[in-house]
Amino acid sequence: MTTPDPRHATKSDLVNKYAHLAEQYVMLADTLVDDFDVVEVLNQLVRACVDLLDVTAAGLLLLDRHGALQLVASSDEATRVVEVYQLQTREGPCVEAVRTGQPTLADDLEEMRSKWPRFTDTAKSVGFRSVHAFPLRLRDDTLGALNLFSTEIPSLGQDEQRIAQSLADMATIGILQQRSQDRSVQLTDQLQNALDSRISIEQAKGVLFAYGNVDMNTAFQSLRAYARGHNLKLRVAAEQVVRRKIPLTQVLPPAAARP
Repeated sequence: MTTPDPRHATKSDLVNKYAHLAEQYVMLADTLVDDFDVVEVLNQLVRACVDLLDVTAAGLLLLDRHGALQLVASSDEATRVVEVYQLQTREGPCVEAVRTGQPTLADDLEEMRSKWPRFTDTAKSVGFRSVHAFPLRLRDDTLGALNLFSTEIPSLGQDEQRIAQSLADMATIGILQQRSQDRSVQLTDQLQNALDSRISIEQAKGVLFAYGNVDMNTAFQSLRAYARGHNLKLRVAAEQVVRRKIPLTQVLPPAAARP
């Protein structure tokens, strides 16, 4: 969703924009007071960024227990390809944001190429022309980074950058919320669980892709809808699909499958 220009936006535009933003804050704040599915929260975060900000796609990387970055959430498959390449080459905005603990950006391809030449070739190949990365951090803790990609030059203004960082900060607070006396162990286990969940989800997407001949985005949205409809965590639903414990027609209705 493109952020309305304050000079031209109507009162209704601004009310709708800030109401949507408030809903996202409430969603993230829920993680502070109840048990929550880390993977679901982070997937909602990347979707919120695409809906709220003037960006084309979003992805989120977290550090695993060994200090290596892993992809946890992405708004679409093009983003996933770019993020995976970023991890393979250890070069890109997310890598830099995690290393420095500071936001990093490139407002055009020339600036992007001067910073991350190999990453830029991959980003350009899927149409991205500018990028912002925001660290998931709280004081001295940096857990990962949020990547925002755009086909436009430049992508984000100062106000939108502040909104993006605040959403990343809220997600970080939720992840860091203490749920046991041994906080460090709890945090490590929680983040590792999120990374392990992503593996199960990717496997389930592959199963649905093969079964219904659908694209990966449709497979993921169907899996997510099933999990929500049956009050399951995404990982549990994914494992049920992979192990064929539920009929695939319940997850991917015939209408969604291609002949």
